[in-house]
Amino acid sequence: MSNLRTTGRTALVAVRAVLVFTVLLGILYPLAVTGIGQLAFPAQANGSVVTVDGKAVGSALIGQAFTAEDGTPLPQYFQSRPSASGQDGYDAMASGGSNLGPSNPDLLAQIRQRRAAIAAFEGVDPSLIPPDALTASASGLDPQISPEYALLQVRRVADARGLTAAAVHALVESRIQGRDLGFLGEPRVNVLELNLALDRLSSSEEG
Repeated sequence: MSNLRTTGRTALVAVRAVLVFTVLLGILYPLAVTGIGQLAFPAQANGSVVTVDGKAVGSALIGQAFTAEDGTPLPQYFQSRPSASGQDGYDAMASGGSNLGPSNPDLLAQIRQRRAAIAAFEGVDPSLIPPDALTASASGLDPQISPEYALLQVRRVADARGLTAAAVHALVESRIQGRDLGFLGEPRVNVLELNLALDRLSSSEEG
């Protein structure tokens, strides 16, 4: 009988502990973290959503493709780097890279195809195409490209929009983000933000 009572008390203590930690860690802690995030970092906490005229057009943290319905790149927009996330790329529910090694024949074939396609699309020598234009990021959701890749696209975008190359070049230069803290990472350009700035520039030129 004594052992039964001891077992019963132990079980009751365990149940109480589960209930207490469920409330603390499963309810109160998430609510506290969410509240702090909404107060201190509202944009990041809500996904860094970018809006135009009150309508969400993307996220500053998640890349997207700028292509027609058939998948062909739109010449009037700067293009993102390739994505291996999901079947059509840039699928936030399937973040990840191709997991193909640098000597994998499938990856090498993809790079050759991309180099030829980009060279034809941009009207440049294949040797001028930077690596980030040819390979997907580890997440498959990288929203940025290198300044080199952005500048490579200037002439094509300018021609498609009837703008001067100098104006589009200056726009790219103004959107280059430097290394974090001056030494972390590489300079980069957010493609969505650049394209939105491009739309504003085109509208001002038309006006």
